[in-house]
Amino acid sequence: MEGPRGGFVRGWLPVLAYVVVIFVVSSQPRLAPPFRFSNSDKLYHSLEYGGLGFLLVRALRPRGGRLGPVAGGLAAFAIGAALGAADELYQRTVPGRESSLLDWMADLGGLVLSQLAYLAIRQE
Repeated sequence: MEGPRGGFVRGWLPVLAYVVVIFVVSSQPRLAPPFRFSNSDKLYHSLEYGGLGFLLVRALRPRGGRLGPVAGGLAAFAIGAALGAADELYQRTVPGRESSLLDWMADLGGLVLSQLAYLAIRQE
């Protein structure tokens, strides 16, 4: 039996840890992607926020949860989009980092793809 505390540890603690990692990485001045090619940073943004989106929907839609696939996906997308916007705004304050609408759009793309992947895995 999983109580409220167990649900938090299994569902939301990974989300919180992932968000901390995102902001720690965003705090690194003049951070360069490990593999550079044209628009490589957009790929990394999509992958980073795809992971976040997957963790968010997993936390929002535990087995036997109340949210259906559409509501859970939209809630995960909205939370992830807000965090992505906050991350981009935060990066403006970090020396040597850039903030752009295109980066945020890549974040949104990763969030959408993660919702589709979650639905495919859960087969709903």
